[in-house]
Amino acid sequence: MSEKLLDENLLLSYLKDLGKDILKQMIDLYQQQSQIYLDDINRSVIEQSSSAWQEHCHKMKGAAGSVGLKSLYRYLVTIEKSDASSEEKLSMVNKLSEQNDAGVAAFLIWLNTV
Repeated sequence: MSEKLLDENLLLSYLKDLGKDILKQMIDLYQQQSQIYLDDINRSVIEQSSSAWQEHCHKMKGAAGSVGLKSLYRYLVTIEKSDASSEEKLSMVNKLSEQNDAGVAAFLIWLNTV
């Protein structure tokens, strides 16, 4: 499962170069920041701001990629420039939140097994 969710090559490189403690700090910081991104993305839907949607999805996409959350990164690529309705975007936000949780969980499981 983690192969689909994580960029394990990137994470193994980080592990080798930075160590397990730093990786744990990275995912902890990512978890804090991702909640802010999700709140901002949700707010952009409520405010019906396509530019804010794109901006916040783009920021979260970069953060997800930098911590090796491959599946989440790919999903953000597909929704970042969406011109879907607000209702559709709210559904996307729910899926985004679920994928974020799954990615973080996979990262933590991976980190505990290396």
